[in-house]
Amino acid sequence: MQMDRRELADFLRRSRERLRPADVGLPDGARRRTPGLRREEVTVLAGMSADYYIRLEQARSPQPSTQMLAALARALRLDDDGRDHLYLLAGHRPPAGRKAGETVGAALFHLLGSIEDTPAQILSDLGDVLAQNALAAELFGGVCTTSENGRNIVWRWFTDPGVRQAYPREEWEHYSRLHVADLRAAVTRRSSDEAATRLVRRLRGTGEEFTRLWELHEVGVRRKTRMRVLHPVVGAVDLVCERLLTPNEDQQLLIFTPPADSAYSAQLELLRVVGGETFAAGPRAAVTVAP
Repeated sequence: MQMDRRELADFLRRSRERLRPADVGLPDGARRRTPGLRREEVTVLAGMSADYYIRLEQARSPQPSTQMLAALARALRLDDDGRDHLYLLAGHRPPAGRKAGETVGAALFHLLGSIEDTPAQILSDLGDVLAQNALAAELFGGVCTTSENGRNIVWRWFTDPGVRQAYPREEWEHYSRLHVADLRAAVTRRSSDEAATRLVRRLRGTGEEFTRLWELHEVGVRRKTRMRVLHPVVGAVDLVCERLLTPNEDQQLLIFTPPADSAYSAQLELLRVVGGETFAAGPRAAVTVAP
């Protein structure tokens, strides 16, 4: 990424001018001829040299470090969007945003509940199934909640032999590597926070396979993949899994659709009918939440 000195200079000046001294706990003082904070006040708040900040506003500075950008974002009272804009103008990738955690937002939950003709799930970036619609539950099975990682798809893949039976044996190694490479990317994005570190430590204790693949240090975010699921009632179902990211990077919506011009739509319709019979007596639950 390249630094855009002219736009960065303009953004810093405009952000400084939008602030009043009272906004940052400074007295208004007298005889202010320009709106907003003085440059010297920003440098004191950010803990940086006045000369360097002046050069930033004059579009003639070297690229600032991420530590300096973080200090400027705090000094200028930027919100998350403003902070990210500052980083991008300076030629740096913005830091990770706030995490949604295990709480699925109302709009995302409503969207999941409205999807009835194709399997869909909401997953955390570490692989925890946070919610799924009825068709996904029928296709992939329920979510175990009796252990810490019982709803985690990576944990179940490496610890529950029954999970693998739903996939062709010749593809097991492929899926193992996909799971580990995607998890590696998520752990790095999280800067190895407590939840990520604990999951990897537990997975390394499951046996040789995970440890061997983890030490390959392969990275690959699963944005769109093709898969085959072996269902005991409707048989083999080919699907395309597409991941739709949410503004919170730690949650994503996964939608499983038949490949274009395939015959598998009829199998999903049959599965939906079977699922309707399985799920009730009474209205079929639209969404299953993993507590």
